Amino acid sequence: MFHVKQNRNAGRYAWLAALALLLAGLAFLALPVFLAPAPPSPAAGATPYSQAYLRRLETTKPVNPAWFAGDPYAFYAAHPDRLAPPAPGAVCAIKYLDANKAAYRITDYPSATAALADGAHVTHAGRCGTCSDLADLAVYLRRPDLTTPVRRCALLGAVKPLAMRCLRNLGFTQACAETWYFNARNTGRRCYAVCLRSWASGEPANRPDGRLNTCLACDEAASGPVFKQVAGRTRRNSGIASSIGRGAGEVFAVTHDY
Repeated sequence: MFHVKQNRNAGRYAWLAALALLLAGLAFLALPVFLAPAPPSPAAGATPYSQAYLRRLETTKPVNPAWFAGDPYAFYAAHPDRLAPPAPGAVCAIKYLDANKAAYRITDYPSATAALADGAHVTHAGRCGTCSDLADLAVYLRRPDLTTPVRRCALLGAVKPLAMRCLRNLGFTQACAETWYFNARNTGRRCYAVCLRSWASGEPANRPDGRLNTCLACDEAASGPVFKQVAGRTRRNSGIASSIGRGAGEVFAVTHDY
């Protein structure tokens, strides 16, 4: 009997050790995003949008929403030749299909001039993607700081359905939420140590010379190119003021008047 009890205890301890390792692994994946230094308050002077206007953006639907199947970071790691910046001057625009503005088409144009000539409204610079939907624009406009809420969602990253529900609750469309999910997961994988040191040292978002801090620079280098390729919309290319200092000409000039 003694030997049986000992084996049962050994099995119980092994199970608890495995659970502890699993929880530590989850924390390891989540901490880099959770502990990354939050940006300061949004820059002053951002154009305000009424709640009624933002609700209209959320309820107007595209007839051709973009979608990317699977993990874009894994895809472009396997096909790096397909990762390329948009053509200079290219824009993403929306064109309403009826006078009531109940539906619209998301379309790529070679220039803002071409979009306007076609009766379309420029919504951001670069190519269209999974976050070019006006409902996703409403999230960017309504939430000046997306770092904190997305960071919280990233804590659930090991359980994708929970992380996706969290991101969807922020207002993102399904396709855009997927892109944010994989972005956060990739940053957690690639920038853990860098972001942990940045957080521990209390680095501000920008260094004295204007460069990004080490965590933000890692995120931008490791996750930025694929995110821009797939999401299409970013805060900067949508003309939305950022609390993080950026160089001259990095923020695209566009008025969101639809």
